[in-house]
This record gives sequence, C-alpha cells and structure tokens, in this order.
Amino acid sequence: MPSRIVVCGVGLIGGSFALAIKAALRGHRDVRVVGMGRTRAPLEQALQRGVIDDIALNWAAALKGADLVLLGMPVGQMPAVMQALAPHLEPHTIVTDAGSTKTDVVAAARQAFGSKVGQFVPGHPIAGAEKSGVAAARTDLYADRRVVLTPLPENRSQDVKAVRAVWEICGAKVSQLSPAEHDRIFAAVSHLPHLLAFALVHDFAQRDNSDQLFGFAAGGFRDFTRIASSHPEMWRDICLTNRTALLAELDAYMAELIRTRVLLAGNNSPGLEAMFATARARRDAWLDSLTPSGE
Repeated sequence: MPSRIVVCGVGLIGGSFALAIKAALRGHRDVRVVGMGRTRAPLEQALQRGVIDDIALNWAAALKGADLVLLGMPVGQMPAVMQALAPHLEPHTIVTDAGSTKTDVVAAARQAFGSKVGQFVPGHPIAGAEKSGVAAARTDLYADRRVVLTPLPENRSQDVKAVRAVWEICGAKVSQLSPAEHDRIFAAVSHLPHLLAFALVHDFAQRDNSDQLFGFAAGGFRDFTRIASSHPEMWRDICLTNRTALLAELDAYMAELIRTRVLLAGNNSPGLEAMFATARARRDAWLDSLTPSGE
C-alpha cells in the first residue's frame, strides 16, 4: 500500500479517492495525500475539508517520494498534465488515471512518458455523479462500484496488482478490458445516455415555452435527465475524444427512434407494447443482477 499519494484534480473523483484511501488505511498505515490542480482555491477547500494533507505547487515537489499518482482531471487536460509530470517521475512511482476514455489517454501517455510508459496503469472508476467538485466528494463513492483497468503490455504485473489493490481497499470491484473494448462499451452505456440527456434538456431550454415545460416537468423528466447536471467540460472532452464509437452508437439509436416513430405513426398498439415489454424485462433483469444475493 502507498504511503504518499498525489491526486491531481481533487474534485468528485479524485477527492473521493483520497477520502476512501485515508479511511481504509486509518489506524493501519500512515498515508499522506498531496493535492495538485489548475487553481489553488479547490486545493485550499480540499485541505480544509481534510481531503488532502498537503498542497504541491509544482510537479518536482509533488512527486518527490510519491508512490502513486492519480490523474483525476477531464481527459482533455491529460496530455498537458502528463507532459508536465513526466520529467519528474521517480522510478518506483506508479501513475494511474480516472479518465472515462482510454484509447486517447493511452496515446497521450505513450507520447508523454516514452520509455517510462510502463509506469502508467490506465483505469476508469465507474462511479461518477451528476454533481462535481470537492464539495461533492465522499468516502463511500467507490463502495461496490466497478473500476475498469486497461493495462498496457509494458506494465509490470506487480504494478497492475498494486493499482487493483488500491481500488479494492476503496471498496471497488475491479475488472480489466483493452482500451479499445472499453471505449466501445462505454460509448453505448455511458457516453450516449449523457449525450441524450444533455440534448433533451437543451432542446426544451431553447423553446419559446421553456418555462412552461420545466414548470410542469416531474419525476419522469427528472430521472431521465439527471445526468444532464454533469460537468460540461468533462463531458465535452469525453464525447469528442470517443466520437467515433459514440457516433456509431448515436446512429444506431437514431435508427431505433425511427422504428419507434413508425410504430407510433402507424397506431401499432401490439408493436409498441411488445417493444416496451422487451425493454422493461431486460432492464428489470439488469437491475436484479445488481442486487447482491440475499438482499
């Protein structure tokens, strides 16, 4: 287990990681968490809340003696951050990330780290929320949530095991995929739903009767659009960096909408009910699979 951890980006993801590690190791091992970021105000807030123990003003100071670095910023910022930290990376330090796309992050790591790329173990915690910032960070964010690692051929097995172990003591369930497979899967189950939620709310916001629509919106609209309250910069970067896979999923969904429109326009009662029943059954089965046995 690491004793000095650097978290770059102490928002919801990075801040929750720091809180979970400190809580898990409390009483067993002393661990100090160092915060890095673009602006000082969030770091000061994280320090006051006990999320981090120190603030580093540069990478040379931050990485001195560091065992583990978590990059928790939006994926669009990864290349510049990796370039800045690479010259100061000590031989024993492991770097991982929390980016929602992996192919682009791996490419950025190869360019920035060069021969040191084996020290970078890519990862993605599937534990976001619609609120962002260090104020939203919480100790149990990763409890029983999935974390996906996408190891590189250059990674040492003990480094991959170390990153897995850190996430597991945060309470997470760790899986492995290739970077390309990861991006295809999450274009469908994560990136597309966010894009749709943002688009629907934006559509209503632009209409002349926008206030009336939102005035009558209730639980169904709230549930469908909850993730449209997510961080705009982060989701802009995710959508653009994974746009090829996301466009394929968007095209498939548009085709499904056309099929649905045909059923509705044709007053096809059996067809609509059959579609709804299939969707309901599959969703219920999925929800059942998320519930631990015995509960």
